[in-house]
Amino acid sequence: MTQRAGFVLRVRPDRIDEYVRAHREVWPEMLEALTAAGVRNFTIFRAGNEVFGYFESADLEAAEAYLAAQEVSARWQDTMAELLEERVPDQGPARLPEIFRLD
Repeated sequence: MTQRAGFVLRVRPDRIDEYVRAHREVWPEMLEALTAAGVRNFTIFRAGNEVFGYFESADLEAAEAYLAAQEVSARWQDTMAELLEERVPDQGPARLPEIFRLD
């Protein structure tokens, strides 16, 4: 069964262009780690300096644990921390509670 996750992050207003550029050029090894973790259909949307992310996995907890153990994930989060108002934990951002789904 597919599990879904959504999250919201606030990017520093003066760093939003860098954040967008970084996500146009995600490191290949970070993309490999996401795929190996079972993450799929990962999408990020922007509204001003807030971003909404959405992704799917067969097992969200296993995906988060896998990513938390990957050195590349920690490096990515360290790099993004410079652009965000608050650093994201290595296992990923806090998930939003789902309140509606139309399948």
